[in-house]
Order: sequence, then C-alpha cells, then structure tokens
Amino acid sequence: MTSALDVAPPVAPAEPGAGNDYLASHVALLRASLRALTGRELVDPGLAPAEAARAIWEAPFVVLSHGTEPDPILRYGNRAALALFEMSWDELTRTPSRLTAEVPDRAERARLLAQVSVRGYVDDYSGVRVSRTGRRFRIARATVWNLVGPDGRPAGQAATFADWEAP
Repeated sequence: MTSALDVAPPVAPAEPGAGNDYLASHVALLRASLRALTGRELVDPGLAPAEAARAIWEAPFVVLSHGTEPDPILRYGNRAALALFEMSWDELTRTPSRLTAEVPDRAERARLLAQVSVRGYVDDYSGVRVSRTGRRFRIARATVWNLVGPDGRPAGQAATFADWEAP
C-alpha cells in the first residue's frame, strides 16, 4: 500500500520565461485564488494571462507558493523571491517550504498556515525567515492565502509581501 509520504511531489516546470508563458496557468491559479478570497489583484487585472505572469515574475515584490504534499514543496517563486531566499529556480522548486523559516520559528509558521487553511487567508503577517545561505530577514505585511483549483480542491498556499529587512 502506498502512503501519502511515498508519493513524489510533482516535477517542477522549467524556470518561468517566454518559452513557457512565464507559467501563466500557475500564476492564473495564484491570481484567481487571491481575488476570490480577498477581492485584490497581484497585478493589473486587464493584462492577458502571459503578460500578467511575466509582470509577476519580474515584480519588485515577493510571490511564493507551495503544494499540498505532507511536507509541502515550493512550486513557484518569482525573481524577487529567488533573490531574497538566495536560491536558483531548481533549488527553490525542490525545497520544502518549512525550510524558509528557522527551526525555532517553524511552529509559528505552522500555526499561521493552519489559520490560513481554516480562514482562507491572513493579511498583515510578519515573521523572520531565512535564506538558503542562512541569512535572516524579517518580512512584514505579508498576505498568505489558500490556492483552490478550478475543481474546487485545495491546490496549496501562496504568499506575497513587499516589505522585508534584516532583523
């Protein structure tokens, strides 16, 4: 019998770029879920899907998402996220999202994600995070929300924030 822990996470797509429309289908999921829960947009809602995906990829604010695995793996991070967390696309998309917080902060992060699971989203989250190299930074005014697929099933969680600084 196969358990959920034996199931490999989905294979990450290639890094966003013109050749894959900047992962427009995943970005559409991020945008639609945020809009449904908060009424807000990440970028101009009038942009075509690939244009919106490119705008988010190149945005000066961080956008991250993870899947629904028992130990969720990061599935998306825009350029700002890759720079802040000091990771390549390949590193990011193989990283369990819990590793973006230091061990003492992981319980608080888990409480946050549980709250998001119940409420749908949380606004104004602040906390300390850690890059791949161990550099610590404080994020502020983050929005964290549930991702809901077109079929209504949970598809992970996402976060966005524009404010961070060394603690």
